[in-house]
Amino acid sequence: MGKKVVVVGGGPAGILAAGKAAERGKDVILLEKNDRLGKKILISGKGRCNITNNTDIEGLIENIPGNGNFLYSAFYTFSNTDLLEFLHRYGLETKVERGGRVFPVSDRAKDVVDTLMKYLKDTGVKILYNSPVSDIIAENGAVSGVMLKDRQKINCDSVILATGGASYKGTGSTGDGYKMAKKLGHNIVTLRPSLVPLVVSEKWVGELQGLSLKNVSITLINEKGKKVYSDFGEMLFTHYGVSGPIILSASRHILDYDFKGITLIIDLKPALTEEKLDERIQRDFEKFSRKQFKNALDELLPKKLIPVVIRLSEIPPDKFVNQITKEERRNLVRILKKFTLTINGSRPIDEAIVTAGGVSTDEINPSTMESKLIKGLYFAGEIIDVDAYTGGFNLTIAFSTGYLAGSSC
Repeated sequence: MGKKVVVVGGGPAGILAAGKAAERGKDVILLEKNDRLGKKILISGKGRCNITNNTDIEGLIENIPGNGNFLYSAFYTFSNTDLLEFLHRYGLETKVERGGRVFPVSDRAKDVVDTLMKYLKDTGVKILYNSPVSDIIAENGAVSGVMLKDRQKINCDSVILATGGASYKGTGSTGDGYKMAKKLGHNIVTLRPSLVPLVVSEKWVGELQGLSLKNVSITLINEKGKKVYSDFGEMLFTHYGVSGPIILSASRHILDYDFKGITLIIDLKPALTEEKLDERIQRDFEKFSRKQFKNALDELLPKKLIPVVIRLSEIPPDKFVNQITKEERRNLVRILKKFTLTINGSRPIDEAIVTAGGVSTDEINPSTMESKLIKGLYFAGEIIDVDAYTGGFNLTIAFSTGYLAGSSC
């Protein structure tokens, strides 16, 4: 056998790195702290696993606001197309959905993990479960081994650190890799939550907890009144604020504002102009002219939303519909088109889908994923200071950087 390689972390990056290194004749040990591989894959895409996105390489880079340019070599070495060909070769069938998102045909993330396990078996990777690593041992500026938490030492020529980020601790991403890299002299760019639910100031939001809205549009405005981001799709109200696909994507755009001083404007009826919505409400009001206002909105809004909208409109709930003035009705239209919340924070990093920050890209060779500081040390996946929007881009980063590290070690 050739050189000995230890891969730390059995997520998507670690699995690809281990398999690729073994394919090249290396003697590979994959160390996983859990009792199974791919725990984060299993919960990704709501248990369906959004494997990648079928855009081109430029499209991938555009969707990676956190140091996307660093990934050109990784994507050209192992692109999203290469990834899908590889998975198809191992028998996984895939399909493309809205926005280029790629999922397994079965809608089961477990099938993705099973496919990757087949690859590791084929390539002869030795997997050690329940084997948390405490340190990477380096002598004279080069890797010489790893130390497990139980003080067992494994000698090796290369280490690939693929320990993930600091979000979803239950999957094993507890930030261990950052500590190990820091001990070896690497600079860790401040860790922050990305793709994370948002917290709002308005207390009444708790009344809407559990309400999911489809086909709404959102706009985020900063303190200077400038539009930061807008999107269309599905969102969810929670006891502390807002979540759901379009909110998670939006959160990455306000990361640099520290999630503060941002106004969220929701258009509850984006398909209608203010004029058309006013006409629609007038028709409803004619139909329910003898009802009280509080009983006249059932066809227009979800039940949970009605009491909140009534309060914001300042129209007395017991007022009969035929007594509502034109100005009151116009104000109701404005509320539905500009349903406004004040963002004043995010949920903690443990609830984020992705960690922004990590090992500085300035200290990693983008052509090999090798450390510029320690010979034989490689990085792959979320531990690196790269992060993307939702849509399969973060998993693509993990697979591509893992493959490149495994090709280079």
